[in-house]
Amino acid sequence: MSTDAAVNVAVIYYSATGNVAEIAREIAETAEKAGAEVRLRRCAELAQQSAIDANPRWARHLADTADVPVATPDDMLWADAVLFGSPTRFGNISAQLKQFLDQLGPAWSQGLLKDKVYSGFTSTASEHGGQESTLLALTTSFHHFGGIVVAPGYTHPDKFADGNPYGTAHWSGGGNTRPVDDTTRAAARVQADRVVKFARAVKAA
Repeated sequence: MSTDAAVNVAVIYYSATGNVAEIAREIAETAEKAGAEVRLRRCAELAQQSAIDANPRWARHLADTADVPVATPDDMLWADAVLFGSPTRFGNISAQLKQFLDQLGPAWSQGLLKDKVYSGFTSTASEHGGQESTLLALTTSFHHFGGIVVAPGYTHPDKFADGNPYGTAHWSGGGNTRPVDDTTRAAARVQADRVVKFARAVKAA
């Protein structure tokens, strides 16, 4: 079985103030270095403009990422592997990512989402503030898709430092006082490499 099969990887995320976007870029760059074709896509913003304007970081990040294409169901059909990223919202995924997932019914009903590799990543303001439950909530959708869930697990020393076997998870601190650091970036690279490895094996098979 060849391990050199070309693979398409979609990195689809929602980020309000930029932490999840930073992880998404790290994952996308690592997947490209591993030889994958990559689409980096953001979920459409649903919040009212007044709420965005009331948070300077939110408004600035939205403006700074205006050039990142908005995810569509076609990105899912194109991909052999998909990594989803979302900040935690009360221990669950954001409404913006959920709205994207809710668009996938027609593709799911035709069996077009099955047999792909799926994985997730997140960021929280408080330490362990719903990280695991958010990532596990994502995997519920992956199971419904008929997907192959590839978690990073404790498969590398960098994951013991990161401390989350379910996916990459960053703690930003109150008021975004802790930017995405080397520990999170290293964990993201482990996850991206692992997803590409398994997606390549699945496609080659």
